[in-house]
Amino acid sequence: MFEFEILKKSKKSRARAGLLKTAHGVIETPAMVPVATQGAIKTLTAEQVKAAGSHILICNTYHLHLRPGEKVIKSAGGLHKFMNWRAPLMTDSGGFQVFSLGFGKDLGVSKIIKGEIKRSIGRNEQPKSLVITDKGVTFRSHLDGKKIFLDPKESIRIQRDLGADIIFAFDECPPPHADRYYVRESVERTHRWAKVCLKYRNSKQALYGIVQGGRFKDLRVESARFIGSLPFDGFGIGGELGGSVSAMKKMLAWVTDELPKDKPRHMLGTGHLQDIPAIIAAGADTFDSVVPTHFGRHGTAFTSSGRLNISNAKFISDKDSLDKKCGCDVCVNYSRSYISHLFRAREITGMQLLTMHNLYFFNKFVENIREKIKKGKF
Repeated sequence: MFEFEILKKSKKSRARAGLLKTAHGVIETPAMVPVATQGAIKTLTAEQVKAAGSHILICNTYHLHLRPGEKVIKSAGGLHKFMNWRAPLMTDSGGFQVFSLGFGKDLGVSKIIKGEIKRSIGRNEQPKSLVITDKGVTFRSHLDGKKIFLDPKESIRIQRDLGADIIFAFDECPPPHADRYYVRESVERTHRWAKVCLKYRNSKQALYGIVQGGRFKDLRVESARFIGSLPFDGFGIGGELGGSVSAMKKMLAWVTDELPKDKPRHMLGTGHLQDIPAIIAAGADTFDSVVPTHFGRHGTAFTSSGRLNISNAKFISDKDSLDKKCGCDVCVNYSRSYISHLFRAREITGMQLLTMHNLYFFNKFVENIREKIKKGKF
């Protein structure tokens, strides 16, 4: 079962409010999708993630393939039962790891590069630790050095065994500093792989095609038109996001203007708080983000008055809640003083409390935008 219903289109932007219907539940969109890389949100149980307002997660195909392996998960009844997650799930394809474990690792960069690009990746260049060909990608496991080969057929097979509601086509996520020649060849490779993924899909799972093209408008538009012409159930927007919010919004608009209007769009791998209004205004229905959880584990709380570095000594005597305007269980029951103490004492409970609060805060932030769309105010 998979259906996408648009309830309201904004007259002020490309934003829309809708319902994403799956066999494991209905998601109101726009929605943030927390990243459960290895089948878990670090420090939280499935029940705590739901209590923080999250109703869909995305797991990592590459990492779950390494451990415990899709055979273990399939024998347990699939990823939902394995995780005890009674709500919708996405799995990525492993395409992002082509970048993150390749040129991203080599050069110590993320998908977002601010400022001038000093080192360009050109045609036929290869990263040090993996090999990319038209057939697929050969990785070296970071666990034991074993060779791992992923191609479109294998990626779909693994995702089929994992059993998520929404899966993604295998693609190459090119580095943001790749030149035009590299990106052109990468996009063509992703397009060929997309057709293979459709051939091996499971009709019980929704399959999203992925649009690439880097920072080049014509390649983005070309990719959106090609991927949009194929019978995918929805679409992911991957790769480089631009060095600023305005650049990202413009890049997203190039793509969403070309994709079918009646199908869902997912923005892959972004979601800083300041980015979210632009992501939604550009027409993304869902987006995945590690920001609330990653920052929470490292002592940063997001609040209505800005970020707090809770480890700071000034909070050790602060009896206030993290955010007086927040209604999450953490803000209702715990003080800044206590949470600061936990971080300074290196107690894992502090990470748990900040992760729960941040997830709740981000979900409420998106919910408020969703309600504004419905009321014609966004």
